[in-house]
Amino acid sequence: MGSKLSVDESVQVVIIGGGFAGIAAANQLKSYGIPFILVDIKDAFHHNVAALRASVESGFARKTFISYVDSYQDSFKQGRVVGINLQKQTIVLENNEDCDCDKGTSSASGGKEIHFSHLIIATGSDGLFPGKLNKETTKERAIQLYEDLVKQVQKAKHVVVVGGGSAGVEMAAEVKTDYPEKEVTLIHSKIVLADAELQPCVRQAIKDILLEKGVNLVLGQRVTNLDELTLNVVQENMELRLDKDTEVITGDLILCCIGLKINSSCYMDAFGDKVASNGALKVNDHLQVEGYNNIYAVGDCADLNEPKMAYNAGLHAKIAVTNIIHSLMDKPLKTYKTGPVSMLLSMGRNDGVGQINGFYLGRFFVTIAKSRDVFVSKSWNEMGQKMPK
Repeated sequence: MGSKLSVDESVQVVIIGGGFAGIAAANQLKSYGIPFILVDIKDAFHHNVAALRASVESGFARKTFISYVDSYQDSFKQGRVVGINLQKQTIVLENNEDCDCDKGTSSASGGKEIHFSHLIIATGSDGLFPGKLNKETTKERAIQLYEDLVKQVQKAKHVVVVGGGSAGVEMAAEVKTDYPEKEVTLIHSKIVLADAELQPCVRQAIKDILLEKGVNLVLGQRVTNLDELTLNVVQENMELRLDKDTEVITGDLILCCIGLKINSSCYMDAFGDKVASNGALKVNDHLQVEGYNNIYAVGDCADLNEPKMAYNAGLHAKIAVTNIIHSLMDKPLKTYKTGPVSMLLSMGRNDGVGQINGFYLGRFFVTIAKSRDVFVSKSWNEMGQKMPK
């Protein structure tokens, strides 16, 4: 990717979060030979774009978790970041006897501290399983969680997907594609499906695909008793009550695809008024956190007016690492500008739709480009590993 750079021994970039933005930054830093530490609560990168496929296809989950240590060796540390000390330029890890933090020192609170010359915050967003899995776990345990869900999907007769954003429509399509005999209902609080940033023709195509597959659509209604229901486990005759209809929908497996929120807990105290109302960090045109020339926010936790997507997270990471390199070389910093929305939606392995730079992409192209393997092979290649068959 890039030639090796000779940097001062004081340089150590710390990346908090090993999602799409975090690994993109780590891969670029590695290619330039710049010392870095990537910290994440899991021991493997979770390709959550493909999590919905892993929820319905047995064996696929193994392709969606990629070991950090195998890619980054000693440059990866597993642990939960509980604070950032801006004065000392350290991150503080939760005190965990099992955590290998040999490149850090103990803090007054008992946790481990890791020093940074530059910091990239890539904490991402959190949400409900199966779309997200932000918990301290091992690769093998995480894979088993998805294999267990596959069995629940196989056992279910009527699957109800709550939420009709991008994740919800993809989830409904995945279930109906692999199990066309099952009844699948999607409930969405809005009349129009998927992300508001998508062109109307794309959103209409998504609806058409779901109807073609036989998905029942309940639009413009909210489930009022979701907190009383059991998610991801088959239970007969679960009743979902709606806010605008006296009719009750009965299902035996509920998959919830709503409620994403920014992972802000580790930096909230440190940055104060630099945190936006949604929990994201306010950044300038260089993706530096406002007021800090050596701290960057990338991915979902950067307060930018654009969809929260893996594609955008990768672009952010490239800008942040480039600017760290430029700062070390006294070169002008690069700016990040949001552009027309590019988004591909996999509607099962045999269909899809989307747009690039605001231009509609047909179903055949998206099926070939994304739907067949949901980009998992790309991540394995970028992390320098061979994907299991």
